[in-house]
Amino acid sequence: MTAEPTTRRERQREATYAEIVTTSIALLREREDLSLRAVAQRMGMTAPALYRYVASYQELVDLVAFEIDREATERFRAAADELPVDDVAGRLCVSAAEFRQWAHGSPREFGLVFANPIADSACIRRDALTLSSSGHLFTGQIRAIWEQRHFPVPAVADLPPAAQQAVLDPVIPAESEGIAVEDRGLMWVYMQGWTQLYGVVTLEVFGHMDPRLVESGDLFVDTMLRFAPRIGLADDVPRLEALIRERIAAHPR
Repeated sequence: MTAEPTTRRERQREATYAEIVTTSIALLREREDLSLRAVAQRMGMTAPALYRYVASYQELVDLVAFEIDREATERFRAAADELPVDDVAGRLCVSAAEFRQWAHGSPREFGLVFANPIADSACIRRDALTLSSSGHLFTGQIRAIWEQRHFPVPAVADLPPAAQQAVLDPVIPAESEGIAVEDRGLMWVYMQGWTQLYGVVTLEVFGHMDPRLVESGDLFVDTMLRFAPRIGLADDVPRLEALIRERIAAHPR
């Protein structure tokens, strides 16, 4: 079945959305304020003309954040693809290290994506939180480790009530298809892993940490390695530490 050809108007509209995104990213990288007026001026449009594409500041942020995350995820995936497909542990570690390096190199973009409250559900261009590109990459990588290593996951009945609801009806960027109800504790492992990765990187990027630890990456490495046994990688820690440190050294912030 072939896709329906797009019309000239549809192509022009999509091209305008793409220009809105690239213009917004340029403003972020130039440390300019991101606003509808600033984007319109940079594009040579009037503010009312821009409103035909994005109706509010929150809608602009949602649009740009999704596209930044999608593009950055390709960088994280490319890092993983430098390793063999069956090295699922190594692929997760180098992707996570690349995530850290990207966040440090692009703090405003990182902040827009991950410090942006999910607020305006009416945004017509806003993809659901469950479609986050980077989230799907990382949870998919943990799932690959689980399928290879068969590490234990908590029984759903042993989780607190709210956590039980969260794993049985997940609102996270993760594919739950094919995971039996009795194995849904895997979703809890996803959440734990993301909390630790995002937490340490956010503290580093926004300066809430001893700068010596940021420069060395020691606390980031320690956080990653402390999570490794949780996902069945205790026997691989020395190799994984070497991979993480090599990635950090080869791709400076």
